[in-house]
Amino acid sequence: MTPADAATRLTGTPVAGSRPLSGAVWQADLADGGRVVVKRYDDPAAVIAEAASLEWLAEPGGPPVPRVRGHDGHWLCVDHVEPGRPSPGAAEEFGRALARLHATGAPAFGAPPPGGPADASIGLAPMRNTPSPTWPDWFHEHRVIRYARLAADAGALTADEAAVFDRVRVEAPGEPPARLHGDLWSGNVHWAADGRAWLIDPAAHGGHRETDLAMLDLFGCPHLDRVLAAYHEVSPPAPGRRERVPLHQLFPLLVHAVLFGRGYALRALASARALT
Repeated sequence: MTPADAATRLTGTPVAGSRPLSGAVWQADLADGGRVVVKRYDDPAAVIAEAASLEWLAEPGGPPVPRVRGHDGHWLCVDHVEPGRPSPGAAEEFGRALARLHATGAPAFGAPPPGGPADASIGLAPMRNTPSPTWPDWFHEHRVIRYARLAADAGALTADEAAVFDRVRVEAPGEPPARLHGDLWSGNVHWAADGRAWLIDPAAHGGHRETDLAMLDLFGCPHLDRVLAAYHEVSPPAPGRRERVPLHQLFPLLVHAVLFGRGYALRALASARALT
């Protein structure tokens, strides 16, 4: 099935034309003047996970997310959002909206979105959502040790290096589970032509809200100082958040080590040694 065929079937509207955007992602122009994005996955669980994530994050008052138009075993179709440019005003509203989204909560740390699978993915890496009543034990087992072992399996860490992550001290202020985007690096903040910052490509689950904030900081989100200041206006994190950033960044760094190799593994390892 072509991307145009998938878009036609999932929207119920003929496609006038389509073009690739990146990898297994296409833009399709509908005959009625609408425009959608179509993504193909090899793993049916990944389709369900992203669709459920987008629907769970579509909370009033939170950052906007693309509307899911339809999905099946291998295809996901969502509304296209016209790109724009980052601005200080959009960054501030994004920070406030992200705080409101986090505050809507989750049933447990590690809980998947309603209807989402336990075995989901983050990028092209596997991600298991296993509900837990406490954040430190869950984060250590399912977001640090698990990915250190996967990185070792991929050859990015030695067995001795992976063992360092077993000794990481996982400590954070006690808070209820937040509703996380889950893969909130700067590329998944879509600065749109409507003057807003949208959330795309989520790996949503229940977690500690500081994980989303730390991931924004990892690869340089535009106007991050404005985003964080506005977030603090709505829902200030506990004192010492900056000192906890390296702990929360272990998760995305290890995911990148699994996918992209030794350079990210060494960054994660340096942080882990400082946290033992």
